[in-house]
Amino acid sequence: MHAPIGTFDSATPAPQCLGELTRPVADAVRHWNGTVPADQILYVDTEPEWADTATFVEHYGRELLEQSANCVVVTGKRGGGTTLAACVVLSTTRVDVNGVVRRHLGARKASFAPMDTATGETGMEYGGITPVGLPGDWPVLVDSAVVDLPYVLVGSGRRRGKLLVPGKAFAELPGAEVLEGLGARLDQD
Repeated sequence: MHAPIGTFDSATPAPQCLGELTRPVADAVRHWNGTVPADQILYVDTEPEWADTATFVEHYGRELLEQSANCVVVTGKRGGGTTLAACVVLSTTRVDVNGVVRRHLGARKASFAPMDTATGETGMEYGGITPVGLPGDWPVLVDSAVVDLPYVLVGSGRRRGKLLVPGKAFAELPGAEVLEGLGARLDQD
């Protein structure tokens, strides 16, 4: 199958390649129940050493810079409690952790989760964390610009491989909340 974005050799519907995905991602695809059919979520095989955005777009298509999203794990703290959440923003933006995220979580302080927390709690590899298959009780904050795209490239749970997901499917993930301004342009202060 031809990939709808990028210059990949091929794309495979995710339900047909569950073995390429981490357990939480494979389980999410297996039990998918959104209005976007699971077979519209596509898996593309990629080289793990090219997983970081800048290197990735050099090898798989410059246009992917505007069609890729990052999923980062954040912690919000208030009193003695801590909330883990995921934030999904376009790769051309950065998560507004101290503004939008902190206010939305009702936290006194918000920050990026340590790598061992992010990987340990998600069951995914660092550099491949995806919003597909996150713990069901987590808020998944999605920038509205991500939802507006026809297809978005995100991690697959591993550094090897990526998922191509219809933008509107992000709004249907468990715990998803679509927010305006979650991602701030990288050229803004």
